[in-house]
Amino acid sequence: MSRLVVAAPASGSGKTTVATGLMAALRRAGDRVAPFKVGPDYIDPGYHGLATGRPGRNLDPVMVGEHRVASLFAHGARGCDLAVVEGVMGLFDGRVDTEGIGSTAHVAKLLSAPVLFVVDARGQSRSLAALLHGFRGYDPTVRLGGVVLNQVGSARHEHVLRGACAEVGLEVLGVLPRDDEFALPSRHLGLVTAAEHGRPALDAVDAIASAVARHVDLDAVRRLAAEVPAMAVATWDPAAEVSPVAGSPVVAVAGGAAFTFGYAEHVELLRAAGADVVVVDPLRDQDLPEGTAGLVLPGGFPEQHAAELSANAGLRTAVAAFARSGAPVHAECGGLLYLARSLDGVPMCGVIDAEGSMTPRLTLGYRDAVAPVDSVLARAGTRITGHEFHRTTLSVPSGARPAWQWRGHDQRPVAEGFVLDGVHASYLHTHPVSAPESVTRFVRACATESVRYEATR
Repeated sequence: MSRLVVAAPASGSGKTTVATGLMAALRRAGDRVAPFKVGPDYIDPGYHGLATGRPGRNLDPVMVGEHRVASLFAHGARGCDLAVVEGVMGLFDGRVDTEGIGSTAHVAKLLSAPVLFVVDARGQSRSLAALLHGFRGYDPTVRLGGVVLNQVGSARHEHVLRGACAEVGLEVLGVLPRDDEFALPSRHLGLVTAAEHGRPALDAVDAIASAVARHVDLDAVRRLAAEVPAMAVATWDPAAEVSPVAGSPVVAVAGGAAFTFGYAEHVELLRAAGADVVVVDPLRDQDLPEGTAGLVLPGGFPEQHAAELSANAGLRTAVAAFARSGAPVHAECGGLLYLARSLDGVPMCGVIDAEGSMTPRLTLGYRDAVAPVDSVLARAGTRITGHEFHRTTLSVPSGARPAWQWRGHDQRPVAEGFVLDGVHASYLHTHPVSAPESVTRFVRACATESVRYEATR
């Protein structure tokens, strides 16, 4: 499998623009492109999906374990000609207080993949040589295979920068001029999700693809991606990870513009475990699917759609009744907010006795968590590494039976989330690949639920 990793010295250098543009431009040229993103990010993979026509997937050694990264890569790259992996932050930036665990460099080494290095060249000339020399020498086992110069101001600027790259023996594979036309829209958590932005997202990807096709040597990119060793790794198979449950219980999974933060492997595992997965859009659908036996409410940006979610009183009522019946409900972050009594002052489902609201503070980071009580997801004592990523807060952070516990940065114990009968609701995003037994447990709970939801409309 031809493959390369798109990295940068720091966030904001343009690697999302280059990675997404490469994916789309290569697809236009006839290549079957597999898209990946390093880390727990949910937003970039949405644009990768638009660019390639395939599900954007994440490669996160912190959450799934480094031993699973190559097999997940092989699973996501099946049937493709080339894989493009977008990095996270700076090349060597990983989990805080570790030696780069979960970094772009870490994943590049796990995949034996070359790095296409994107540099924001504003304010630089010959100093670029020192920057490239430092990054290449910091860890010689990470192969910098070429450079894309971004934000280049003029032909003279390009000439000087190319000379700097030649000094350290790195080939320039592309030069992107300064042009704000290709920047994806930003918002409080980074990029607007592709599902929310609709037609403008497609237009943005199309514009980026055209820019990359004009200014990047796609044949040189293909050659770099092909200069890799064979991967002797078993392909990850969801059917081998879970125990199938009889009965094909209907599991409704929230989707649409408000609930976009989910991993493709989650649905694959649910189906492998025997679930009949049906997507429901809380912004549009008035009721749960007929026969629903379990409900998954993933993360997203419900705070951006609070008024519309609240206005859909039919579905809110259905979800509340379903949850209060004791049926299995798995809610993460945005899903937790949807289950709350209110969000920014407007009514939500009222399953969780707490009020949600936006704050100026970003809560971000990995958490090594333990389940303090039995739930539809895990037995008490189950350990997992998850990730928090939100600017909202709840008036009550946890219930009498928290979903998770961990130690904060000050080593004080933190209790977070809610376990209420069949409801497991938390801010913590988890990756089911790291704990497939939780999917089997959830689907089994759905299959044994004696009452199936009867749609009223």
